[in-house]
Amino acid sequence: MATKINKKVFFKIHSWIGIKLSILFFIVCLSGTIATISHELDWLFNPDIRAEIQPDYASKNTMVQAVKTHYPTGKITFWRGAVAPYLCDVVYLQENGQRKYVFVNPYTGKVQGETTLTIQRYFRDLHYYLFIPFQVGHFTVLFFGFLLFISTVTALVFYKKWWRKLFDLKTGKGPVVLFRSLHRLVGIWSIPLTILFSITGMWYFLERANVASISDTANTKAPKIAAVDLDSTAFSHLSYTIDYDSAARVAQRAIPGLKVEDMFPPRKATSPLYLSGRSDVALVRKRANRVYLHPTTYAVIKVQKAEQIQTVTWLNEIADPLHFGYFGGLLTKIIWFFGGLGISFLVGTGIWISLKRKVRNARQAKAQRLGKWKYVNALVVLLMFGFMYSTLFERYAVQGRQFWLITITWVGLIYLAWFIYQKKINQAVKPPHPRSPQAPRV
Repeated sequence: MATKINKKVFFKIHSWIGIKLSILFFIVCLSGTIATISHELDWLFNPDIRAEIQPDYASKNTMVQAVKTHYPTGKITFWRGAVAPYLCDVVYLQENGQRKYVFVNPYTGKVQGETTLTIQRYFRDLHYYLFIPFQVGHFTVLFFGFLLFISTVTALVFYKKWWRKLFDLKTGKGPVVLFRSLHRLVGIWSIPLTILFSITGMWYFLERANVASISDTANTKAPKIAAVDLDSTAFSHLSYTIDYDSAARVAQRAIPGLKVEDMFPPRKATSPLYLSGRSDVALVRKRANRVYLHPTTYAVIKVQKAEQIQTVTWLNEIADPLHFGYFGGLLTKIIWFFGGLGISFLVGTGIWISLKRKVRNARQAKAQRLGKWKYVNALVVLLMFGFMYSTLFERYAVQGRQFWLITITWVGLIYLAWFIYQKKINQAVKPPHPRSPQAPRV
């Protein structure tokens, strides 16, 4: 008897998480899902970012000169190497108080275009902190790492012998039975990635909250140097005058086998030139390999090799590749994408099943829809939209086309949710017509 009671409690916890926080849960899951293939979406919708693979790469200095020719008054703040062979390098450029993303072909060295907002940046921001500032958004998103873990564990407890039902799909017994069966089946197949996403999400929470000084231990601090001997005018142009080819060669000598991809020109006179990239160490992100150089002499100031980092730092450096699935290239991205779709499907079908279960009692269905937690969801979503549009206009200076694309997409998603969970459910709980001898069976 005690076992049955416990399983019932676990079911209630599982349902509470999936229903009461459903809107936020769905946004977090779906945004993370799309973020896994966001670079590929940029390739699909923006021809300027595409690169045709060639046998040889262009000189980094040639690429910088091309950027300087197009943006003589600009300043490079970050140079992100192409994340895939079919993509351009992206140079983050500050010009006239506005940040631009400049696409430079790594094979030809030519500037192919620019934008103020990429699909990758939008979905990373949305999934990262819901555009809500002051750390509130970050911790709101990261809190769902714990909720996802609890939801998964409770489901495994109350679903009897789930490991025997990997191919158990019930059909021909109506939509409720079908979706309930699909919900369970997708849930079982999603277990490995669900656990992975939740654990990495909880790690992000601990790191951001600096629990047990994890952040202090895991994150390498950039060293300071004596101020470079340049006047203000020369320093303002430093990002264009650095010999990036020489700097890359020095970094490769410091870390044999290093493929330099990302570069950070100094933003202050006491900041070094910082380069990072990939080595033979698997799983870790690029910043696990770091080389700090003097920005004018290219003397090595500090080196961090991925194979030598301590355990806490290593755990921190594998979190992103595991969470977003880019450690294995396009193949793992696609697997992670469908895994994320599965989790989003679980949230959506969980709501539908719960509401459908209550349609036989219109009063219960109404109570379900008018629960106080919908106001919590609505409040956070309204904050998200307010800060999102503020950020889009102020930081990213979105153009008309970008604004309408984002707005229409959100309006479409909101309408679809209303149609499925409000209109259809309302139709289901309507009393039978007075002349009808019997209400239609649901």
